[in-house]
Amino acid sequence: MSPLWLAAAFAVDLLFGDPRRLPHPVVGIGRLIAGCEGLLYERIQPRRLGGIVLVLLTLAVAGTAAWGLLTLAAWLHPATGIVVAVWLAWTCLAVRELHRQSAAVIARLSAGDLPGARQALSMIVGRDTGELDEQAILRACIETVAENSSDGIVAPLFYLGLGGPVAGMLYKAASTLDSMVGYRNERYREFGWAAARLDDLLNWLPARLTTLLLVCACLPLGLDARKAWRIARRDARKHASPNAGYPEAAAAGALGVQLGGPASYFGRWQEKPTFGDAGRLLTIDDYRRMVMLMYAVAVLALGLTCSIGWFTCEIWQ
Repeated sequence: MSPLWLAAAFAVDLLFGDPRRLPHPVVGIGRLIAGCEGLLYERIQPRRLGGIVLVLLTLAVAGTAAWGLLTLAAWLHPATGIVVAVWLAWTCLAVRELHRQSAAVIARLSAGDLPGARQALSMIVGRDTGELDEQAILRACIETVAENSSDGIVAPLFYLGLGGPVAGMLYKAASTLDSMVGYRNERYREFGWAAARLDDLLNWLPARLTTLLLVCACLPLGLDARKAWRIARRDARKHASPNAGYPEAAAAGALGVQLGGPASYFGRWQEKPTFGDAGRLLTIDDYRRMVMLMYAVAVLALGLTCSIGWFTCEIWQ
């Protein structure tokens, strides 16, 4: 994708966040997955095979739709093609939206509205939030900003730079599949296996790039880059996911806090590892520093992926 159009999509995302009043491809992908799940879950056995069919069908539809839309728009007029490409790239990014939704949690917490903070948090995390105290809410909020710095910012930018809006849409389709069916519960342990493994594969390199960018971003922000790197190397592999532990551990080191620990999912308590060194309570200022880190990582990732986009454009010309 042209670095200029990628930068334009990034700028639009910073200004407006998710396009709430415009059609959103990811919403359409979610509806497609839900509809296909209803058709495939009972009809194809074994369940793992049904999940593989779901993944292949979702990727085929999402990729074909993105390619077809771009081709049609460019055929109508070159300017229309550019607008559609920027719009598709915009819908892949989540910089402003991640800040907006996490800030809504912190605003309620600052106002002393614990039930409201729990409700707002439930919109952006998968864990149960109904019984969380202030520290647990802060921890979950910082963790989701850290983890989604990879899933919602660096990874989409990476694939947009590598293969343009079609690659970006394929990544978002895989990510949406994982968020909807990639659970290790009774229903999805087999059916969601393919979605979870594909998401792990696609996020392997972006998660590690995010860690490097987090360390680099510490320097202009006056945070502890050396400790971010040390904690990432020490603790990242503790996570059950091959990827999620990297940005969380680096963020814990950069902020000088401890993240992770036990959490409840779907009514079941799970023992989870910790990242970073215990020593002090979390504060709202820690969240604010995490947001600054997220924006710094986003800018660094944009520069990196614009370079990738320029390089791939040069290859194909």
